[in-house]
Amino acid sequence: MKSSVEFTSKLPDVGTTIFSVIGQLSARHNAINLSQGAPNFPCDPLLVEEVSRAMREGHNQYAPMTGWPALKEALAAKVAALYGQHYDPGTEVLISGSASQGIYMAIAALVNAGDEVIFFEPAFDSYAPVVRLQGGTPVGLKLQFPDYAINWDELRAALTPRTRMIIINTPHNPSAQVLTPEDLAQLAALTRGTDIVVLSDEVYEHIVFDGRAHCGMATHPELAQRSVIVSSFGKTFHVTGWRVGYCLAPAELMQELIKVHQFMMYAADTPMQIGFAHYLQHAQNYLSLPSFYQQKRDRLVKLLQDSPFKLLPCAGSFFVLASYGHFSDEPDSEMVKRLIVEHGVATIPLSAFYMDGTDNNVIRLSFAKDDVTLERGAEALCRVKG
Repeated sequence: MKSSVEFTSKLPDVGTTIFSVIGQLSARHNAINLSQGAPNFPCDPLLVEEVSRAMREGHNQYAPMTGWPALKEALAAKVAALYGQHYDPGTEVLISGSASQGIYMAIAALVNAGDEVIFFEPAFDSYAPVVRLQGGTPVGLKLQFPDYAINWDELRAALTPRTRMIIINTPHNPSAQVLTPEDLAQLAALTRGTDIVVLSDEVYEHIVFDGRAHCGMATHPELAQRSVIVSSFGKTFHVTGWRVGYCLAPAELMQELIKVHQFMMYAADTPMQIGFAHYLQHAQNYLSLPSFYQQKRDRLVKLLQDSPFKLLPCAGSFFVLASYGHFSDEPDSEMVKRLIVEHGVATIPLSAFYMDGTDNNVIRLSFAKDDVTLERGAEALCRVKG
């Protein structure tokens, strides 16, 4: 059907995402899925039982708007124990319908028309469009290739009186790098004495490797005072389809997020919140994640040691990057399509994470997969001729 209504698109240059394109092509060729940042293995049956029990006990209506109290209390206790920052469960913790909603709420609530929002590329693809929807200007700064570190001098030069927000992502998708205490000190120094808000996307907070500590904003008292932290139950507990996340922020900032939240969805899914509240009582359910995913990372790295690809260091998240510029100058989007069509394995081109399509001949692999998928995917990649 053709619409009879004329309108002006707010995002005229936004089409189908690369994830959908790759997904459709992969389905046609029945490709092994190393592209999607979603586990293909089941979550803990105990978590399913906790949610099912909540449903059976009749918890199927609206939760309180800002979240199930027991869940907010459990989160505040977890953050205090792990990171040393104390958030008031009543006024500084908000349960959202996914981390993506949390990111949208923070930008919608705190960014006004004409404001500039700085973020670092390669970047999760929602940041820039959401800023533009508020009438703001997204300012993408490129992480240094190939180590994907922040150039703090470049950030300093990019700050203007219109800078309202800096978006941080650690552990970082797609580069798999993490911030350090030195990075936090740099960020604190650059924002000190300003009204800049830090929006910190920390959905992979529990997936950090090789003995590293997660250096989120809650670990730095000064930064915590100006930060909205967003995280994800779906990423943490292998249930990305449940779409429940959470936000942490000082009460004054949180008040603004709540104003947006109440008109977006009012309250996140009730039985899931109750299930997570029970599940968080056992700290090992999230403290075991670094070793669990590190084993998967190491397995994929070992399986690919005879492939023509060069794997870049991976400090956290579900992902590892593979460079191929030493044997091909093929654009990464074409490389990814060829891997699907000719070798039956799906990956993601890193150029999709840049506003200007920067192409360093790098692709992203996800190791949030079962062993069979990792083995089959690696076998396919090892058949590529270097």
